[in-house]
Amino acid sequence: MERQTRQRQAILNALRVSGRSLSPAEFVQPPEGKWSAGQQIEHICRSVSPVILAFRLPVFVLRLAFGKANRPSRSYEEVITKYKAKLSAGGRASGPYVPPPVAAGEQQQLRKKLNALATKLAALTEKHSEAQLDTYLLPHPLLGKMTLREMLYFTSYHVVHHHEAVLRGLGRDQAASA
Repeated sequence: MERQTRQRQAILNALRVSGRSLSPAEFVQPPEGKWSAGQQIEHICRSVSPVILAFRLPVFVLRLAFGKANRPSRSYEEVITKYKAKLSAGGRASGPYVPPPVAAGEQQQLRKKLNALATKLAALTEKHSEAQLDTYLLPHPLLGKMTLREMLYFTSYHVVHHHEAVLRGLGRDQAASA
């Protein structure tokens, strides 16, 4: 049980990214053909919000709407491998997950919004048992149906993926961000 608690905490800590170290220009200027740092954060907020909504639902609603898993949850590594394969095959964000341009003045607000979302998800995650995390499904627009645990794994990696995209766009390596 302690291992799962540590896993949950690691997942939720990954959500607590911020744009504090970015200048206003770095926050709004997108690299060629990519999203700006601000748009990356907005995209994460747009992606996490439906996960929070789903975690607020009673499990009987999740079961009726999306079903129950007929297999064990995939590992973190398996979820990430599948996501990377979908991206390599051309998968991209669409519809409501595509962020609009953001203004430099939104940096503080977006950081606060993301931290608030992380706090909400942390609280909601604690209300689900380990068995529930492996039993109930949620739809993902690119990866299909996923267990609640897999969605948490994905959410954790998704934040890291976009944080790394920001660093690449700014010409910074990971050592510079530590």
